[in-house]
Amino acid sequence: MSAILEVEHLSATVGGQQVIEDITFTVPATGVTAVLGRNGVGKTSTIKAILGLVARAGTVTFDGERIEREDTHTIVRRGIGYVPEDREVFGTLTVAENLRLAERDAQPRRALVEQLFPDLVARAGQRAGTLSGGQQQMLSLARALLNTNRLLLVDEPTKGLAPKIVTEVAEALEEAARTVPILLVEQNLPVIERLAQDVVVIDAGRVVHTGAASALLADPAAVQRLLGVHAEEQAPLSPTPTQEAHQ
Repeated sequence: MSAILEVEHLSATVGGQQVIEDITFTVPATGVTAVLGRNGVGKTSTIKAILGLVARAGTVTFDGERIEREDTHTIVRRGIGYVPEDREVFGTLTVAENLRLAERDAQPRRALVEQLFPDLVARAGQRAGTLSGGQQQMLSLARALLNTNRLLLVDEPTKGLAPKIVTEVAEALEEAARTVPILLVEQNLPVIERLAQDVVVIDAGRVVHTGAASALLADPAAVQRLLGVHAEEQAPLSPTPTQEAHQ
């Protein structure tokens, strides 16, 4: 399977401190690739280095072209969407205004956003800063999905969210992955089990494991060794309305 993104020997510094040392992996042109690892090992820094948001060295190739020397805005215009960990919505602007600001295409995919996030449609006139954390996460995802991207970088989309909202976020990402490959930083293993085909595990700023998500999650000893968690201790995703109807 061809790769949409190839990262080779990527390193990055923040404030003069090295945050990742030697990151090498590829992202297939379809499906979801999950970036896993304990807290503080460099997952978010890897995403930011790919986008040029931090000082970096190494090679980043997107759809066959080198981009590691390009500015962030140029990389985004190539068709890389970004959903940051802290959501970064404009709190004093309305939901509708946040979405209009995010529009990059001549024909933004408003119908898709309205289909995936009906709650945002109902709250179009509400200031984004007054939304719940889950609603702000939905808005952050919606901004990225408005445009026809060739790759999505999504950082910790379920962090701090209630179980029901985690399921809704997973559903939105699952639908998005039907049309665009996703590089997903995530800690919730049930979300990984549902969405990801491949995994990249980072530890101490280096890649220590790559492979099929199903193979890793089927090996509790490997999950404990690489991630420091027990998979069975994580709460399963809440059932979808369709699943509830069949129970």
